[in-house]
Amino acid sequence: MSVQAWIYLMVGLSFSLYIGIAIWSRAGSTAEYYVAGGQVNPVMNGMATAADWMSAASFISMAGIISTMGYGGALFLMGWTGGYVLLAMLLAPYLRKFGKFTVPQFIGDRFYSKSAAVVAVICLLVASITYIIGQMTGVGVAFSRFLNVSNEVGIYVGMAIVFMYAVFGGMKGITYTQVAQYVVLIIAYTVPAIFISLMLTGNPIPQLGLGSKLAGSDLYLLERLDQIVTDLGFGKYTTSVPGSYLNMFMYTLSLMIGTAGLPHVIMRFFTVPKVRDARMSAGWALVFIAILYTTAPAVAAMARYNLLATVYPAALENKPLVAPDQGIRYDERPDWFKRWEQTGLLKFSDKNGDGRIQHYNDKNAALQAKAEQVGWKGNELDVNADIIVMANPEIAMLPGWVIGLVAAGALAAALSTAAGLLLAISSAISHDLVKGVFKPDLDEKGELLAGRIAMVVAILVAGYLGLNPPGFAAGTVALAFGIAASSLFPAIMMGIFSKKMNKEGAIAGMLVGLFVTLFYVFAHKGIFFIKGTEYLGLIGGANSFFGITPEAFGSVGAIVNFIVAFIVDKFTKEPPAHIQELVENVRVPRGSQVIKGAH
Repeated sequence: MSVQAWIYLMVGLSFSLYIGIAIWSRAGSTAEYYVAGGQVNPVMNGMATAADWMSAASFISMAGIISTMGYGGALFLMGWTGGYVLLAMLLAPYLRKFGKFTVPQFIGDRFYSKSAAVVAVICLLVASITYIIGQMTGVGVAFSRFLNVSNEVGIYVGMAIVFMYAVFGGMKGITYTQVAQYVVLIIAYTVPAIFISLMLTGNPIPQLGLGSKLAGSDLYLLERLDQIVTDLGFGKYTTSVPGSYLNMFMYTLSLMIGTAGLPHVIMRFFTVPKVRDARMSAGWALVFIAILYTTAPAVAAMARYNLLATVYPAALENKPLVAPDQGIRYDERPDWFKRWEQTGLLKFSDKNGDGRIQHYNDKNAALQAKAEQVGWKGNELDVNADIIVMANPEIAMLPGWVIGLVAAGALAAALSTAAGLLLAISSAISHDLVKGVFKPDLDEKGELLAGRIAMVVAILVAGYLGLNPPGFAAGTVALAFGIAASSLFPAIMMGIFSKKMNKEGAIAGMLVGLFVTLFYVFAHKGIFFIKGTEYLGLIGGANSFFGITPEAFGSVGAIVNFIVAFIVDKFTKEPPAHIQELVENVRVPRGSQVIKGAH
């Protein structure tokens, strides 16, 4: 059976499973549509939360980023998992006890203001739409490589699949589909890692294989990888930190509080029966996420080693790598190389005309001098980090069924998060805007219809953005975390833990936090208000604020949010007594409100 046949089989079976679950779990009420009736088992909710969280960024990109960055890539592991600790300890139980459907509804009721709810909806839409661009783009990349269709066709197919189980099933359909998607993606991620760890180190447990010796060698895997990357002019794999330590700290913090503020993740904790179940769901989610997140560093290191060993077979024999005859001949490149070249994510340019592939850091002045002596004229191989996980089984020459499994897993990761984001967008529009602001007397049937219409529109918008990604958002979903960190997270925290925080403070904080973050991001990307016009001079140059990158600036925006909110609060009227009493009651660690979603 060919590799392509295995891919079609695995993807076809997984899609059939998702559609079958959607038909079985069709939502019949607003409670089922928004929060799956509030009756999801904590273990299943933890699994669904893990699938909702582990997007294309986690499955496809994270190991690739770590593979490229080395030690510095740990900021993604620390930030994303640390955010779940915040959710479990500081947010999920209290939000569940509040007994509402959505984050904007919590903010609107807690700050006794429809204006606060509308501002929260705006923040939610900006964060979710930014995030979903990456998911739909990931769907297109995975389809284009594995199913031999264009990127555009891949996105259209992905839109159709999400439509089937998200529009009709709502949160109920999405929850049970995401349980299935978690099973698919975690098997797809760990099985190749086990194979490759066994091949390289003789240890079938990737987490242990990462710290083991290479099979038939006295050198440890990471020790040999350090030698190879430093020989080629890259930073030492086990110690390199890109940028400053301050930026790494702020980046990690932004990812952490952004995780705790992402509305599609928070919504998952409204689906369980009790407050205790919300805590248990967060705990189980951490367990299920940890399986992939502890495997990712091993996948990253082993993929980097295999890739460099493919380009430089001499690396396996401890021979010098920077030499006239090093680098495999381009006309002898393996089949996986040819397949990935077709996607445009792997590119070769023969700069010195020797017919060989040289892959090294030509920005390293000391190495560049040595490279020029042997006839090299610059790095000739451009490897997109997004291919690392998907190409890893092919690089290691694993069986066709494993490659097919990875294809199904990559698509499951992208589609599961896309569905959660679409539901967050849909509920914000239908429940918080249509019913909460414009038409309070809308009945349940009408609200359900409005939710489904909003979902259809959201899918169309997501598909359009996937086909035509804005330049500032296409590169990373970290921006979405920064937006959530700077706007929603402080408002939620102050809403739970500061009974004196009033509506004026919360609204001002959200608006200013969102504005300063977007200003910094847009100014750095050169598209501030007028497309194509450079405005870096407005803020003094790239990364001008203490060397902090745009992706890490959400943490600064959050600090600004808190400061502005408390300053405004001091000069305006304190909240009514019944609101302060409500905050006190929400923090009592017993009991919960029945989820009614009423405004």
